[in-house]
Amino acid sequence: FGPLTFFSTFALMLTDTLNCASRIFDTLDSRPEVMQAADAADPEHFSGGITFDSVCFHYDNNKPVLRNVSFDIKPGDRVGIVGHTGGGKSTIVNLITRMYDVTGGVVRIDGRDVRELSFDSLRRNVAVVSQEIYVFCGTIADNIRFGRPEATFDEVVAAARAANAHDFIMRLPDGYETYVGEGNISLSGGERQRISIARALLADPTMLIFDEATAAMDTRTEKLIGDAMSVLTRGKTTIMIAHRLSTLKDCDYIMAIENGEVAEIGTAEQLLAQRGVYYRLYTLQNEQLRKVMQGS
Repeated sequence: FGPLTFFSTFALMLTDTLNCASRIFDTLDSRPEVMQAADAADPEHFSGGITFDSVCFHYDNNKPVLRNVSFDIKPGDRVGIVGHTGGGKSTIVNLITRMYDVTGGVVRIDGRDVRELSFDSLRRNVAVVSQEIYVFCGTIADNIRFGRPEATFDEVVAAARAANAHDFIMRLPDGYETYVGEGNISLSGGERQRISIARALLADPTMLIFDEATAAMDTRTEKLIGDAMSVLTRGKTTIMIAHRLSTLKDCDYIMAIENGEVAEIGTAEQLLAQRGVYYRLYTLQNEQLRKVMQGS
């Protein structure tokens, strides 16, 4: 009966295997939408100037996300970006790092089209600290070394201290050799975020992008992360995307994005005086805070 049972299920097994193989080969044969140019430049360091020149972008046809966005960020500037959800803030980050290519206009770094730069040069010089933090299976030290595998243990500890992560790491069972990730020690959101900041500190990039880095943090953790970010951004071109306007207090100026366009640019005081997008966001947050304080 064994061979007969095998033959009765063989056809089902064969079709399942062929379907799986088809999907695997479709993935292996697919070509990335964003490709590196054959003669891509590979500068070791950037100054950190970022220019958007009439940039347009859409994920789906007839659904524009960015419309003729133009701005110029000078090396060393600290810039805040605010706006409503879905306005195009994170898309700006994706275009700078070439996760996608523009559908119109040009994104430049140090005056050079990002499409002319190698992926390696972009990864070396641009670090992104996002709301979603990936902690890989391995030790804490290996996770911090992710951007610079050759870093020494002393450099790892120095980055963790600067990111306000050293104290909680030393409370773990094996300190920096504690295994984290699936099936191992779990870290809180704030702890993962500080690991991410230590990772960025160790990589020492020219440009830093914080995409809602403290959105899900409590006030105490937000302060610790804010202190670490102040150290990390010193002397670097920094873009900070945030809904909490309090996290943008150290920015040189702020851009307000609305409906895929740059609606306003200026300091917090200037934007409040204009009574536009930033003013409405500021007023809304103050009203919500007042309701919490009044217990209503």
